[in-house]
Amino acid sequence: MIHSSPPRFALLVFTSLILLWTALLSLPFASTSGNVTPLADALFTAVSAICVTGLSTVDMSAHWSLFGELVILAGLQIGGIGVLTLASILGLTVTRRLGLRQRLLAAGDTNPMRMGRDVSESQAVGLGEIGGLLVAVATSLVVIEVALTALITPRLMAAGYDFWHALWNGFYLAASAFTNTGFVPLPGGLEPFNTDLYLLSVLAVGVFLGAIGFPVIFALYRYVTGGGWRAHKRLGLHAKLTLSTTLIFVVVGWVAIAGLEFANPATLGGQGFWETLLSSGYMSVMTRSGGLGIIDPIDMNGSTLLVMDMLMFVGGGSASTAGGIKVTTLAVLFLAAYAEARGYRDIQVFDRRIPNEVLRVSVSILIWGATIVLVATVALLQLTGRPLDVVLFEVISAFGTCGLSTGLSSEVSDPGKYILAATMWAGRVGTVTLAAAVAASSRSRLFKLPEERPIVG
Repeated sequence: MIHSSPPRFALLVFTSLILLWTALLSLPFASTSGNVTPLADALFTAVSAICVTGLSTVDMSAHWSLFGELVILAGLQIGGIGVLTLASILGLTVTRRLGLRQRLLAAGDTNPMRMGRDVSESQAVGLGEIGGLLVAVATSLVVIEVALTALITPRLMAAGYDFWHALWNGFYLAASAFTNTGFVPLPGGLEPFNTDLYLLSVLAVGVFLGAIGFPVIFALYRYVTGGGWRAHKRLGLHAKLTLSTTLIFVVVGWVAIAGLEFANPATLGGQGFWETLLSSGYMSVMTRSGGLGIIDPIDMNGSTLLVMDMLMFVGGGSASTAGGIKVTTLAVLFLAAYAEARGYRDIQVFDRRIPNEVLRVSVSILIWGATIVLVATVALLQLTGRPLDVVLFEVISAFGTCGLSTGLSSEVSDPGKYILAATMWAGRVGTVTLAAAVAASSRSRLFKLPEERPIVG
């Protein structure tokens, strides 16, 4: 299976890890009470950790023991960097080199647009660069999380935590931010810090770095160390599209949330101008897939929830710790629409041409993602009887592995928890990987059928 279908192998590994983490979290000593955690809650938490979502059905700061927290922390770290990437890093550490099969597996995990397809020298990260990329993944994970921990720990100590508790919670928050998970180990969550410019800025930077993806971090690293424009180095198209589209979505979300909520007394209505800018900007970054919210979505206007639905559905960058259909997917779709409106035969951006097969994959991702969200939303509406905006928000948060919640996850019955868990799984595995795994194999025909165009639009 590893050789013939890397996508199916990825699905198998992810599912096996979820089952293992469910068993570990079901152990009596994984909870503070010493009781066995119900299967639905243990499975939901395992999926949420491995799929780096952040939704929970129990109180994360009170239910789990130290063992349970360690299991969850290990799960979100593994899920954040990707199972196959982690395996390749371990292989690189042991053997000091990567064979062709390991390089192909790593290429598939770090280039989801190419999983299940032929690998060529023209892809975003070539086979010769996979070893360097894996080193960059491990290095960026360690360096960024250590740096975030060093920045968060003093702030928690100033808030009254002793050194060891501040260090542990600081590392937990750092890992949760960079992997875009959204779990908060602090009693009361982030509410005591909801106007803290320093801590919120640190968390937002961590989420942003995790959401742009390791290939972009790797490209930025090469750009900086290579001397940038002075050394005639260029950022690749993927990095440019990811950074520009992500920044556009952050700004659009920032303006929209501030504009729609500034008069809402339950959210931003009681805040001053600068506090409103801070809160709305922070929440916009969290829709990239961060989930470390400071405003309860249930108190927001329906219009704001709809805007955040769209932002969470898009998610972050490809090959990142974020979920959703990915910003580059939407960018390609918009560029295709623009090219069609202008009468161009090719999709062009940043002096580059995007192949038509990328457009086909982007359309497939959008359709699969919308279908998953639709089916899960209808099922939960029937089960819960809750309003559409509440259910849709929770479902898209699960699909986009975001973790922002209206509280529905902790209120639904066990069947509802299983539906949300399946949605998180599908969102993290990725719609292209899911489609490639379901397909038996790519089939080539030796003939072409007659062409006939239907009426569209």
